[in-house]
Amino acid sequence: SVAMLLSRCDLSDSCYGVGGKAVQGSFGLDATAEWGCLPQEILLQIFQYLPLLDRAFASQVCKGWNQAFHMPELWRCFEFELNQPASSYLKATHPDLIKQIITRHSNHLQYVSFKVDSSTESAEAACDILSQLVNCSLKTLGLISTARPSFMELPKSHFISALTVVFVNSKSLSSLKIDDTPVDDPSLKVLVANNSDTLKLLKMSSCPHVSPAGILCVADQCHGLRELALNYHLLSDDLLLALSSERHVHLEHLRIDVVSENPGQQFHTIKKSSWEAMVRHSPKFNLVMYFFLYEDEFGPFFRDDVPVTHLYFGRSVSKEVLGRVGLTCARLVELVVCANGLRPLDEELIRIAERCQHLSAIGLGECEVSCSAFVEFVRMCGRRLSQLSIMEEVLVPDHKYGLDDIHWEVSKHLGRVWFPDMMPTW
Repeated sequence: SVAMLLSRCDLSDSCYGVGGKAVQGSFGLDATAEWGCLPQEILLQIFQYLPLLDRAFASQVCKGWNQAFHMPELWRCFEFELNQPASSYLKATHPDLIKQIITRHSNHLQYVSFKVDSSTESAEAACDILSQLVNCSLKTLGLISTARPSFMELPKSHFISALTVVFVNSKSLSSLKIDDTPVDDPSLKVLVANNSDTLKLLKMSSCPHVSPAGILCVADQCHGLRELALNYHLLSDDLLLALSSERHVHLEHLRIDVVSENPGQQFHTIKKSSWEAMVRHSPKFNLVMYFFLYEDEFGPFFRDDVPVTHLYFGRSVSKEVLGRVGLTCARLVELVVCANGLRPLDEELIRIAERCQHLSAIGLGECEVSCSAFVEFVRMCGRRLSQLSIMEEVLVPDHKYGLDDIHWEVSKHLGRVWFPDMMPTW
């Protein structure tokens, strides 16, 4: 079993040939190669290509290979997979291995992630491991919920206590992914106090206990921050101005999730001048926005110029809003519309092609566009359209083009063969 195998990875010298040297084979011939005497640097290169279970098997060959199994370089990066057999079909990291890592390799860990299923037990197990990482200095940490965000089911104090152990002991944390967790403002202050000089990436979407003041503290102190992901309720003019200060490095990636918790929810507006300051400071940064709103909640958005580059509408969006997108999103590179309704988007697509000169990818789901308008849109965009994902049901035949011949016209303008996407029939 896996448990027996892992327990044998620390066997004494008596389990191997004398001195780790090759022994006489069953046919009375001496081995010509002493595999146990391979240089450690070569063994390291070989072991790095092996899955963990294969490395564990190899560690039983001889003393040298067992020592190689425990080389610090092989334990710098590790992903803990925590799943409950009764509720998940995913594999899980064996408890014996977890125990061995904590007792022998915790000070070697640098790049760590936790994948947990939807059970509270798995989230608690992750926190138990985090609280024991007192001798490590992590560079990256990721807490990933593969299904329902189970970390949110934990007592907040329990989660914060475990997380701050890592924040305090890791003095060079550069990447932190803590989406869907109960992290709060005081814990972010601990993060900043110990890792402000090294933090470059922070992803914390759907963290309801963090306030705009909490994320502003991070932006004010972590001047090396290059990537940031958060919910719209944390976005403010002050945050954008902090990210645009002279002391701050150029931002590369800003992701904003605009999510409606309740129908009719009100959203604040961001000043045009704040976005302009952001573009002046970081002219090449990507602004990615995911919208999950009801149609009557788009009032504050796309009234003024927005430097969005990647725009995704996860729910139905009106013709009016898409029309405003064409007027206010000149930096747009990618557009995905999951649903619109039964009113054709001909004028809106043409306007987007005219105004959004950098658009190179578009995807349309439950929408309607006449074949003629779609061909004109592709003609205007030309070969810069590297990704064109359009469901066949979106295209409405008209007097000029039908579904049987539209792909020829589109392919001609793209410079490559193109067909609309088909809905599976099963």
